[in-house]
Amino acid sequence: MVYLNYNNLDAETQNRLLQNSKLDVEQQSGNDLKAYAKEHHLDYDTLLEEEAIRNLYSYQYVFNI
Repeated sequence: MVYLNYNNLDAETQNRLLQNSKLDVEQQSGNDLKAYAKEHHLDYDTLLEEEAIRNLYSYQYVFNI
């Protein structure tokens, strides 16, 4: 098995995983993020992307070769 982190993956894979992570974060805490962004006058899309990236670094990527 090969253990990798997000930085070790190619750009195409990183983009695909980022989109999946955005969907996960939106499903888990989308309403909370929208409320936080509105309360603090922040851009929701930027906040979502930051949370999605933070979420990606909590994953472990394991490949069986």
